[in-house]
Amino acid sequence: MTLREIKPGNRGYLYVNSHPNGCQEVVDRMWQQTPDPAHDRPGPVALVIGSSAGYGLAATLVGLRAHRMRGLGIAFEAAETERRTAGAGWYRTARTAELAAEVGADFTFLNGDAFSDGVKDEAADRIAARFGAIDLLIYSIAAPRRTDPLTGEVHHSVIKPLDADYRAKTLVFEDGAPRIGELHLQAADEAERDATVQVMGGADWQLWIDALQSKGLLADGFRTVALSYVGSDITAPIYRAGTIGAAKQDLEDTARAINTQLKGAGHAHTVVAGAAVTQASTAIPSIALYTSILHRVTGEGWRTTVDQAAALWNQLVGDVELHLDDQDRVRLDDWEMNPEVQAAVRAAWDQVDADTIATGADTGWFRDEVGRLYGWDVPGVDYESAAETTVPWPAPRPSDA
Repeated sequence: MTLREIKPGNRGYLYVNSHPNGCQEVVDRMWQQTPDPAHDRPGPVALVIGSSAGYGLAATLVGLRAHRMRGLGIAFEAAETERRTAGAGWYRTARTAELAAEVGADFTFLNGDAFSDGVKDEAADRIAARFGAIDLLIYSIAAPRRTDPLTGEVHHSVIKPLDADYRAKTLVFEDGAPRIGELHLQAADEAERDATVQVMGGADWQLWIDALQSKGLLADGFRTVALSYVGSDITAPIYRAGTIGAAKQDLEDTARAINTQLKGAGHAHTVVAGAAVTQASTAIPSIALYTSILHRVTGEGWRTTVDQAAALWNQLVGDVELHLDDQDRVRLDDWEMNPEVQAAVRAAWDQVDADTIATGADTGWFRDEVGRLYGWDVPGVDYESAAETTVPWPAPRPSDA
């Protein structure tokens, strides 16, 4: 046992330490928000790539509880060191595995770099040994860098506009107090754009499909989805019209290429989710202020990652028809992109300043949500007492080892 008195050690949106009890409570709350199962029979065999955070975590929890999903989750999480706790996703995965065991789900977890050939091979071996094939692959990775397994080149993503510099309001916290800052980002060059596409586009998704298909591990009627985002015209210069947007376009192009490759034996879609506070989204300039305003505008209409994952699963298993747009993308963001909602957000965005930030944006909610990504600021958790920080990664089943 390793009992530690832990402090967040954060600067702005970045946290050095995670709190294991807080991370467990966050997962428990998400689990409780998940719909009850409609039946007791085993669900689809799924591979969730990026299962420890954001929409990948939500999709994993909903799949396990509501649909009796079987299969494998993959995440890349840091273990505990002498100086730091394990990563938040490590603790979230440990609790998710416990909940999966409680409902008898045949689901295990692999910790490793999903971009690597080694992890692809290990995942394929586990799937082949235990299930024979998969029915569903959910791809939900957000990473700052990627090593191309074919060339060995390391690509680094950047968050920048394209074609022109970007100036906008942004939300910053000084000593815990919110204020409006000014952001200026220079336009990306072609090399930066291409590197971001290599990291956040569809290249790795395609390699996963190639690897699994070559080993005969895609079941008849196989489906695969990759999580994406479009967002508002307010954030478009830094998101959809920026380097990230170029990567998301590549992701959508990859979905079409996979569909051609599967020749009717399966189908691929990108999934346009709505806004959320995630470890990935907090790194995007201006998104914090936009999301804080959006939450204030939508109120009870805000859709959590669990809400959206539940809607996605209902479509994937055929309980409801796929909600597709004219580009064959599954849309989960109607609540955000409602014209009345966007008009209200635009009005608040244009008016928000140092004097109106307290009433125009839910900055306190946003700050707390960021803390909860790392297990902090969770109601009911005792942060004054020492916590057990040495939590083992979920062990594979004997036949998976």
